[in-house]
Amino acid sequence: MFHSHLNNLNEEDLEDTYCSIEIQAAFILSSCVTFFGGLIILVFFRIILKIAKKWQSIKHSGAVLKLFSSGRSGLNPLRRFYFYRVFHDRIELLLSAQTFVGQVLVILVFVLSIGSLIIYFINSTDLTGMCSTSEDRTLTVDLSFNAFFSFYFGLRFWAADDKIKFWLEMNSIVDIFTVPPTFISYYLKSNWLGFRFLRALRLLELPKILQILHVIKSSNSVKLSKLMSIVLSTWFTAAGFLHLVENSGDPWLKGRNSQSMSYFESIYLVTATMSTVGFGDVVAKTSLGRTFIVFFTLGSLILFANYIPEMVELFTNRRKYTKPYEAIKGKKFIVVCGNITIDSVTAFLRNFLRHRSGEINTEIVFLGEEPPSLELETLLKCNLSFTTFVCGSALKFEDLKRVSVESAEACLILANSLCSDLHAEDISNIMRVLSIKNYNSQTRVIIQILQSHNKAFLSKIPTWNCSAGDNIICFAELKLGFIAQGCLVPGLCTFLTTLFIEQNQKVFPKHSWQKYFLNSLKNKILTQRLSDAFTGMTFPEVCRLCFVKLHLMLIAIQHKSGFHNCRSLILNPPAQVKLDKDTLGFFIAESSQAVKRAFFYCSHCHKDVHNPELIEKCDCKTGSREELTGPAMVVVKSSTSCLSECQDSAREQESSLSIASLKNRGIMVSDTPEDSDQLDSSGMFHWCRSTPLDKVVLKRTDKSKHEFRDHIVACVFGDAHSALVGLRNFVMPLRASNYTRQELKDIVFIGPLEYFHREWRFLRNFPQIYIMPGSALYTGDLHAVNIEQCSMCAVLAAPSKPLSSQILVDTENIMATLNIQSLRVSGPTQRPSEPEAKAVPTFSKHEGKRRYQQIPILTELKNPSNIHFIEQIGGLDGALKGASLHLSTSFSTGTVFSGNFLDSLLATAFYNYHVLELLQMLVTGGISSQMEQYLVKEKHYGFHEGCATILSGRARCKLGLLSLDKTILSDIKPRKTFGQLFCGSLDNYGILCVGLYRVMDDGEHSLENKRFVITRPSNEFHLLPSDLVFCAIPFSTTCYKTEAIPYKLENVPSAQTLDDITNVMAMAPESPEQLPKVSTVAEKTSQHLSSRVYPS
Repeated sequence: MFHSHLNNLNEEDLEDTYCSIEIQAAFILSSCVTFFGGLIILVFFRIILKIAKKWQSIKHSGAVLKLFSSGRSGLNPLRRFYFYRVFHDRIELLLSAQTFVGQVLVILVFVLSIGSLIIYFINSTDLTGMCSTSEDRTLTVDLSFNAFFSFYFGLRFWAADDKIKFWLEMNSIVDIFTVPPTFISYYLKSNWLGFRFLRALRLLELPKILQILHVIKSSNSVKLSKLMSIVLSTWFTAAGFLHLVENSGDPWLKGRNSQSMSYFESIYLVTATMSTVGFGDVVAKTSLGRTFIVFFTLGSLILFANYIPEMVELFTNRRKYTKPYEAIKGKKFIVVCGNITIDSVTAFLRNFLRHRSGEINTEIVFLGEEPPSLELETLLKCNLSFTTFVCGSALKFEDLKRVSVESAEACLILANSLCSDLHAEDISNIMRVLSIKNYNSQTRVIIQILQSHNKAFLSKIPTWNCSAGDNIICFAELKLGFIAQGCLVPGLCTFLTTLFIEQNQKVFPKHSWQKYFLNSLKNKILTQRLSDAFTGMTFPEVCRLCFVKLHLMLIAIQHKSGFHNCRSLILNPPAQVKLDKDTLGFFIAESSQAVKRAFFYCSHCHKDVHNPELIEKCDCKTGSREELTGPAMVVVKSSTSCLSECQDSAREQESSLSIASLKNRGIMVSDTPEDSDQLDSSGMFHWCRSTPLDKVVLKRTDKSKHEFRDHIVACVFGDAHSALVGLRNFVMPLRASNYTRQELKDIVFIGPLEYFHREWRFLRNFPQIYIMPGSALYTGDLHAVNIEQCSMCAVLAAPSKPLSSQILVDTENIMATLNIQSLRVSGPTQRPSEPEAKAVPTFSKHEGKRRYQQIPILTELKNPSNIHFIEQIGGLDGALKGASLHLSTSFSTGTVFSGNFLDSLLATAFYNYHVLELLQMLVTGGISSQMEQYLVKEKHYGFHEGCATILSGRARCKLGLLSLDKTILSDIKPRKTFGQLFCGSLDNYGILCVGLYRVMDDGEHSLENKRFVITRPSNEFHLLPSDLVFCAIPFSTTCYKTEAIPYKLENVPSAQTLDDITNVMAMAPESPEQLPKVSTVAEKTSQHLSSRVYPS
């Protein structure tokens, strides 16, 4: 059409209708002069202003006098400056769209810009080289629009603090190259399109306008609108430039190579270029057009390849992840919210699925606040059959309704253990719990908490119910509890950890000790309801029968007490405890199929069966019963009267039991703090009066006054502003009441004093704690606390800090370990004739001459991948070549710990929260969830300034490490195999053997010989004379040959022993006649506070 029209025009018409070069130059020069002229003026004034300020600083005194010399307020420069600032602030507030008038102004400018762009589209339908006459009606409308743009430009210029920066902004350049030509066109009575296509760049303001109008609210909508505005503005602007240069031609050729190209054809060419198709039917002929195409093609590749697919993905995902989850009746599902990332979801799925390998009957609904990343989306697609992702927040009722929380089996809340602000992470998860409980109080919630002191907020929620299955997995409490157990008993930290980790990596051991260690990793803590055939038998009898007949190691039971039908968990109960019907047993075994033997066992049908694998369900009516369906755990959701009655009796007992009354019961309580066994209000921990911090602070110059021996050194990193580690969780297991005051070891903390000022209010009631201000990175501080004579040195992880790399989170721990292991200690070893002073032998107790040894150390790592640094420091060349920390030599020897496996406890708590209850009892010193609900009412876990009262729970078993030669285990004959040792120690002393701590190379008798952990050896496992045995030792049992009193199961204990066992019997008696006479109130209180209580 354009070509035929041009052919019909003669040269005279072209001269009349085409804009001359002079007219086009007038339009272009008006913009260029405005832009460059204004920029030069602004730069000139900036230079003058700097010179004036420098001159004013030289003549500062005179300038100040002159400034205040004017008597009239109207001529006072300060007065004028004040009104200028007020006017400036008003305009700035108006332009920021924070007021209604400002929002209307911003929207009006955007609408008029789009209107001006539409006028450009209308005018571009005519030939660009032709000038519009004054009869064009759009000229007047466009002139009025640009007059308003000039006013808005002036307001923005006045409000700008940096005028030069404002002059170079994109919106300013658009106004400079579009507004002046409009006034020139009115003066010349002709209109040229020129650079009016730049108005398309105003489309970049579209997201802001939509947000002001509340059209878009979500982050995805905002992101989609931004991407769309960038694509559209780039599209229209590029097409306008091609439309200009192709119709005008190259200036140096005076337009002879121009071509007639409509704006639609320009858009078509830009689209073909952006998509890299290039059909070739419409091409650029001018040199300017082709040069532009070269650079635009490079930019469009990035634009088209990134923005367009992302826009499509956002548009599709907006509907994909906002659909409500359809809960099907009879189909089980759980809701997982909180920290939903690729790492957390991967770890959760790995741990959740391993509990029910091959029989997935529970769907997982992830409620994430942000759409899944590409990696997370790929992971979810790989598990599409049982995973669903819904975008939403647990803090909103409408999102909880979309995932049908009221119908879910449980709601699991994940925490980010590597975040820099631990308190903020805990508070956000607690808010999620509040939202879920407010939406539906019956929903079971399992939450991960990072700091232990934040657990108190959960217990204060009215609808929080531990009896209904609500659980708290506190990382700080469990992590520091594991480390504390490793300080009490070398290797125990690794022993307990192996019971909760999953090893699926294929490795090829090079040494025999590696084979033993890998085999022990197969054992786990499992639960199973015991057969009715065990009813009425004592625990040692059942434990021995399970070990010999069923090849199962029974370590604890959940026993039904005679008071209020409450159930309590007991580790290695004494012979006075007899099993009831439906008793829940805790086993160390390799698989859930193996522990089912304890459920199917029949004393009549399986009496002559010698192969444990043949013990299956029998048809005997008296010896078997119907198999329980589902997991071997029952969540009781009712009967809270037991808890309230126990709490009432506890309050009565607190006032009735005093130190004086305890003396009458035979428990010796001295009046002096030094030699007394004062306990806290729960009776679970050793207690003392509040000690001021300055009384426990040590000085390097006073080393001779505090010669520590066989003590525990804890290296702490932090400052006055870092997050609290929660050292109370480390101290409480070390001050458990099942250890006597003489068995307690001094605890010496090394770290910044300003940090301990914040922690001390939680530690001031624990005895024998000392603080050395300094750092474990300084050797002088280590020598000042006599680290050469310590029984264990624990290097605690530093508080979380925002770092660029997660590899650096363990820098201080690794450097401290390097510093400590560089210290070599030489000294004579203990002679065989000398009796051991403690139940837990240390590395230094070996026969031989004076030789050097390393200081026993236990290092905590936040990042498990940093284990290779520890391996290099220790010089362990025989390490297992695996990527996992749990396959390293340092872990097998008990010298390193990482709490990353605690993530797996979330799935464990869902399937069987009894296992989590046993773990908390083992590592925290005996504290339980029910006890926490009672103690949370007391300040700092019930530590009083007055006299302490001793309740039940002290006579519980303690974990220890016994030698085969220097303890009462040497009297057991025969003891060639682990099975013989297990039965002999259980029958004679009531000691439960659960594992071994063996020297890696028994052929060398060097003090540097490392020991490794063997969990639950087989019955036929042969023992070595140098083996140490992990045992659950009764409280009243003396483990040394000099004071050993054989304890037969059928014998009656001594008076003192019986008095110590009274508290245990109050937890789970068979009948009241078998127990010593204790007041009913005392029995109720003992039974409530000794362990976690579950109503039947």
